[in-house]
Amino acid sequence: MTIGEEIYVLGNWFILHFTENEGMAFGMRFGGDFGKLILSLFRIIAIVIIGWYLIRLTKRNEKTGLILSMSLIFAGALGNIIDSAFYGIIFSASKFHEVAVLFPTEGGYSNFLYGKVVDMLYFPVIRGNYPTWFPFRGGNEFIFFRPVFNIADSAITVGVFILIFFQKRFFKK
Repeated sequence: MTIGEEIYVLGNWFILHFTENEGMAFGMRFGGDFGKLILSLFRIIAIVIIGWYLIRLTKRNEKTGLILSMSLIFAGALGNIIDSAFYGIIFSASKFHEVAVLFPTEGGYSNFLYGKVVDMLYFPVIRGNYPTWFPFRGGNEFIFFRPVFNIADSAITVGVFILIFFQKRFFKK
């Protein structure tokens, strides 16, 4: 697929939309090249801490739901850092109407930890227009759930929601 290319999977509400994300989950950004490095280092530190915590949880035979939610967060963070760390090294830059080349002879488009993360899941569940009387946005298109994301982002989000929803069961002490 090329940048911006779409495959409609289930009508207009589930679309595979190829895009590259320079920053955090759901397309958020964090301060240019320096911010990208800080974000990558934060992800690595988070992976180490969450991995250590998971080992501790399993040794203490904690609740399965807590281990599952932390595992989802760990796996999502690991997936995003692997993508960010290596995608720019092994692929040429993606361009509109041109497929990126795997292992280009001139090298990838980026250095270690500075690559982009591929996002592809798009669920524009509700589409419409803001009413004309609506301040600043009147008449403009409205799409509920506009972000394009990936499976790693989903794993992190589901893991966090499980932690929040079941926190009283997981952390009784």
